[in-house]
Amino acid sequence: MTSNHVAGLLFSLAAIVVTAWLFGAIARKLGQPAVIGEIAGGILMGPTLFGGAISNFLFPTDIRPILGMLAGVGVAIFMFLVGVETEPGAVKEQGGTTLAVSLTSVILPFGLGICLALYLLPRHPTHSRVGFILMIGIVMSVTAFPVLARILADRDMIRTQVGRLAVACAAIADLIAWSLLAVAVALMGINRTEWRILLLVPYIAVMIWVVRPLLKRVAKSHAASGELTVQTLAATLTGLLASAGFTEWIGLHYIFGAFLFGIAMPRENAADPLSELQDKMGKFCSVLLLPAFFIVAGFTVNLSSIKGAALGELGLILLVAVGGKFGTFFAARLAHLSVRDSGALAALSNTRGLTELIILTLGLKLGVFDTSLYSMLVLMAVITTAMTCPILQLIYPARVIEENAQPVRIEEDVQDVRQVSRGRVPAAFSRLLSGQLR
Repeated sequence: MTSNHVAGLLFSLAAIVVTAWLFGAIARKLGQPAVIGEIAGGILMGPTLFGGAISNFLFPTDIRPILGMLAGVGVAIFMFLVGVETEPGAVKEQGGTTLAVSLTSVILPFGLGICLALYLLPRHPTHSRVGFILMIGIVMSVTAFPVLARILADRDMIRTQVGRLAVACAAIADLIAWSLLAVAVALMGINRTEWRILLLVPYIAVMIWVVRPLLKRVAKSHAASGELTVQTLAATLTGLLASAGFTEWIGLHYIFGAFLFGIAMPRENAADPLSELQDKMGKFCSVLLLPAFFIVAGFTVNLSSIKGAALGELGLILLVAVGGKFGTFFAARLAHLSVRDSGALAALSNTRGLTELIILTLGLKLGVFDTSLYSMLVLMAVITTAMTCPILQLIYPARVIEENAQPVRIEEDVQDVRQVSRGRVPAAFSRLLSGQLR
């Protein structure tokens, strides 16, 4: 790497930080999550505007592979944080209403997505017909838990019954969606990796019975100080990167290794260090690494090519995406929730955001999607996520939130609300899902 490459890389990273901050601020001014603006900024930096002249000037082609590597690290850290935020044990505590709504929010759009895939399949070349069908179903069924939690916190809905139910449903839907995606990727990778994929089962066993107990011991040894030490941070990063690298090596993609390592992180005796770990890693990731991912993903999105027949396909994709998630409304009504609460759940389950973009980028990398379909699906992810806040404003205005918010009675619950409002869901996760936040 020459000095010109180094200078170009540093200038590009500076442009990425400014772009993410600027478009994120615009999105917040419009009442949207910052991630919507950051994704939009990444798209506009690509070939959509001026045939890619902006991106060619700011991000020269010779440094784009390096940006792609940094973006990959950012996605790995993000998936680790999603895994930390997902408390598998909390799912056992849920009642029939939560499970019914969660399953409906995944199964119905997944089924409709399969029907859509059968329609799109002859029109878009793919390396794997089975992978194409499964991936379209997953894309339609996913709900972005981190963005949903951010919306609930920003609107102060986390203390309402429907807010807690939405968090629980999104957590369960996330587990189901990532499991389906792992199966789909494994099926597509069997011929490429041969015997390596068979290592998945012992890998999961090691994570459960070896890695998790070791992490518990580390957390316990540092619980007394209540601070995140350099040793703990180094051990966490080492485990995260090694786990991500291993699943990439066996052909399952690195996002699953990072996600599973996050799930393996202990919650007992580690609330304060865990929150600090998320805070430090999350800020650096969200300011630099994830915006790099948005820019890299935007290089392949060309919205100017969506015209003619593609507009019809885009309309059908949006219809299936929104209609499938609207099934959550009927499931909630059958569970005797009010029309208002059912509508709010349906709107929140339609949130896709960054989680969707990660899945779509994986589909493009595996050759499942062509660039035309990839562009339409990215636009669908942006539109459906951007719909959430305006619809919630109509269904659940501030007046209704105030009427339905349940008072906080103990100091621990006050801390829970503060952590959620700062994006630190895990420390509060178990009690939020089990309905103990009153």
